[in-house]
Amino acid sequence: MKTGENHDSLMSEINVTPFVDVMLVLLIIFMVTAPMMMQGMDVALPQVTSKPLETKEEHLMITLNKDGQIYINDFQVTLDTLQDKLSKILQGRTNPDVYLKADREVPYGMVAQAMAQIKDAGVEKLGMVTEPATPEKDGKKAKAKRG
Repeated sequence: MKTGENHDSLMSEINVTPFVDVMLVLLIIFMVTAPMMMQGMDVALPQVTSKPLETKEEHLMITLNKDGQIYINDFQVTLDTLQDKLSKILQGRTNPDVYLKADREVPYGMVAQAMAQIKDAGVEKLGMVTEPATPEKDGKKAKAKRG
């Protein structure tokens, strides 16, 4: 009688070490690249003290950047074509709510013109997107008003 194992048979166990190694490398790659995948335009929003609105569905976002460029979501349009394109987009939507995100360095007149074009396109509710004010900046503003 022979005791011991037969070394010629195939191993029926799965070696998961290479799988774990690959998964950890992929995890690190995704963690490094995820912050770089920000969508939208870089806009310095004005800061106000208000609570954010709770939304469950994606709304239409009009963006005015500091260079005066206008975007409907991620698509660039001109001020002249904003009303036409926006009205065509709104024809197929059940929710006509639109949000305006304008850089704080954009002249007020341009923001007012864009708002007029948006209203003329048939938008009844236009929301303004802002950033929450930080306590440090509020304290500096309060000191500047007193002194």
